[in-house]
Amino acid sequence: GIDTAYDLKLIEFAKPSLENKTKVTGDFKIKNINRTVGTMLSGKIAKRYGAEGLPDDTITLNLTGSTGQSFMAFGMKGITINLTGDCNDYVGKGLSGATAVVEGVGDHGCEYMTGGTVVILGDIGRNFAAGMSGGKVFVYDPDKQLKGKLNHGIVNSADIEKLIDTEDEVILRNLIEKHFEYTESKKSKMILDNWDKEKFNIVRV
Repeated sequence: GIDTAYDLKLIEFAKPSLENKTKVTGDFKIKNINRTVGTMLSGKIAKRYGAEGLPDDTITLNLTGSTGQSFMAFGMKGITINLTGDCNDYVGKGLSGATAVVEGVGDHGCEYMTGGTVVILGDIGRNFAAGMSGGKVFVYDPDKQLKGKLNHGIVNSADIEKLIDTEDEVILRNLIEKHFEYTESKKSKMILDNWDKEKFNIVRV
């Protein structure tokens, strides 16, 4: 079932943000028994402020540990979560306008994606992009694993293209730079330091 107690704690903490858009920042530990974390909090934002949500970074949560299933499902604008640790399945399910940079995903990545931008700088699991109908996914794929992992129901090999679009290149580089800024990731640094070579290992779905 859903762990309501955890979200009620977050809602209590974020009261100033919910009531008058005051910025708050907090540190919390999380365990994989804590499911759908951020969803009830997002519901409170949606109820009060509608689809527009709150301004970016109104509520900043620094979490440490492992998240349960459906972490930040149906997440609303205005919540920034910095997680040090790992996630279970269904991260960001139903997220609208998702921008995400990750260093690997398990099975069913980007399933039913309708919009937004996702950058994956690592391995992907099977059944990738099943039911995907919109948005852009960039995969760093030096070992050419993507074609074998793709769900070919809607997305087929013809929908995979090398990164040749200048606009895409600018967006992508900017996102990887931000990822490095936030995480000091060794992989993103390696890609940025060798950009003219490594960009040819990135494919767009």
